[in-house]
Amino acid sequence: MSATVHTRTDPVLGEFALRTLDVATDAALLHRWVTHPKAAFWLMQDADLAAVVEEYERIAVHPHHDAFLGLWRGEPAFLAERYDPAQVELVGLYDAQPGDVGMHFLCAPTETPVHGFTHAVLTTVMSWLFADPDTARVVVEPDVRNTAVHALNAAVGFDVIGPIAKPEKQALLSICTRERFLAATRSQGATL
Repeated sequence: MSATVHTRTDPVLGEFALRTLDVATDAALLHRWVTHPKAAFWLMQDADLAAVVEEYERIAVHPHHDAFLGLWRGEPAFLAERYDPAQVELVGLYDAQPGDVGMHFLCAPTETPVHGFTHAVLTTVMSWLFADPDTARVVVEPDVRNTAVHALNAAVGFDVIGPIAKPEKQALLSICTRERFLAATRSQGATL
């Protein structure tokens, strides 16, 4: 099992943690998550298990992209990806700055939603990214139609830069600085 890279205790929901994704161990779980109807914006709806394994093995060896399994109270509950937006995803699509880090996150589908869970996951992922002193800004590019994630991004301090055309989608480029994140989440117990 991979080592934990970050932990955060949410004042309401308890312990969240991130560990490096283990493709061999985690592939079947990821396949269920990324192909679920609630994960439509992840763009892997039709992927079979082999395609999921191939994608996350590609990420595992990529020098500018990595993936992590998120745990809530010790159980798998979300996926996070970190990437260098000057090298992956956003090459030539925005004015990249030193210290920019790209991020994707996906909460596991559930039949029993927990109020505030997705916000707590995003706060955990952001606190992990900003725990690295070299991270100056977090950059995201969700689908323009994903209004739920736009609201979550705003709640943790992201500023909308504007729409950008990517090959697979029309995206809404948004950026969050360390200062904006801390100001937006201090009352929810976010620390670095």
